[in-house]
Amino acid sequence: MAEINLPRTDGSSERYRLAPPSPYPRIAPANSVRTVYAAAHVVADPLKLIEPWRVPAVDWEATLAFRRHLWGLGFKIAEAMDTSQRGMGLDWSNAAELIARSLAEAKATPGADLACGAGTDQLDPQAVRSLDEVIHAYEEQIGHVERHGGKVILMASRALCRVAKGPDDYLAVYGRLISQCRGKVILHWLGEMFDPALDGYWGSRDFKPAMETVLTLIREHAARIDGIKISLLDAGKEIEMRRLLPDGVVMYTGDDFNYAELIAGDEQGFSHGLLGIFDPIAPAAAAAFARLEAGDRAGFHAILDPTVALSRRLFEAPTQHYKCGVVFLAWLGGFQSHFRMVGGAESARGILHYADLFRLADKAGLFADPELAARRMTQLCALNGIA
Repeated sequence: MAEINLPRTDGSSERYRLAPPSPYPRIAPANSVRTVYAAAHVVADPLKLIEPWRVPAVDWEATLAFRRHLWGLGFKIAEAMDTSQRGMGLDWSNAAELIARSLAEAKATPGADLACGAGTDQLDPQAVRSLDEVIHAYEEQIGHVERHGGKVILMASRALCRVAKGPDDYLAVYGRLISQCRGKVILHWLGEMFDPALDGYWGSRDFKPAMETVLTLIREHAARIDGIKISLLDAGKEIEMRRLLPDGVVMYTGDDFNYAELIAGDEQGFSHGLLGIFDPIAPAAAAAFARLEAGDRAGFHAILDPTVALSRRLFEAPTQHYKCGVVFLAWLGGFQSHFRMVGGAESARGILHYADLFRLADKAGLFADPELAARRMTQLCALNGIA
């Protein structure tokens, strides 16, 4: 078994021995008990990152190959979402191309399914003065998704958060947009821990009044809403809201701290999933869903619970930098040849963080090729002065 030197927080190092290769298959059918979307990352093109902080450059083939990997494990894909670095390195122009390419790839891939994020990130939030500007920006992106045959996820809007004067403005904007969409939409409540610019979304900084605004919206348009994803990292809040949703509208957990228990559910219901953590743990998650489908809840937890410790470290504050860990694990897993990100985002986490992710991913059984993961981690340690 492979061994490498890893740094510790006290400044020392340890000789770490990796576990055997991952036992989880790389191909699996979709499960029938939960709807699961993996929010997928983009692969940068290092040779075209001339100005990494300012100008995105995407390796389209590697990016689409990773989506084929996720589809092959039975996942739906949530495209052009926060995990793809929307608003943190990936601009609307590249996101629009990502949506078009992924939808074309889905049409050519048997069984592939995806939904696409539509927001307002072509706007400068500081320059927006009216709700009409926000609506028109949303309409542009919704039109792009639907023109290419995609299902819409209505993403949270920094611009709307800035100009909305209260709950009624959110109800008016979202109500108009939902009514215009061709098919059912997925709503997305992204907490301020993921994006500080969204603090006070839905017209309140307090959960209960914000929830009541969202529930009012959902009840008024229930026939046109598939579900809502909430990313608040609070299982109690999600369960409370889940129990209040009208029939036919589902809860998609976006809780990367508590997803195992929320998806397993309780006597009153369960959550489906739309998660960034499904990107790096897809083989393990697919195996866990197979156990849940077979009625083996203990087997489900035995596989999925070890990934939760990894996810909590990966999504620790500042939570918006979790994308670094997602791409890091894709590199260690051999899904891409480098560890560079659009926006130069890989520098947002330090070597101690990455060393912990390495340990936790190994303990969760995620490395199909431990020798490759060890070689790449050794390279990263060397770049950080660790022999």
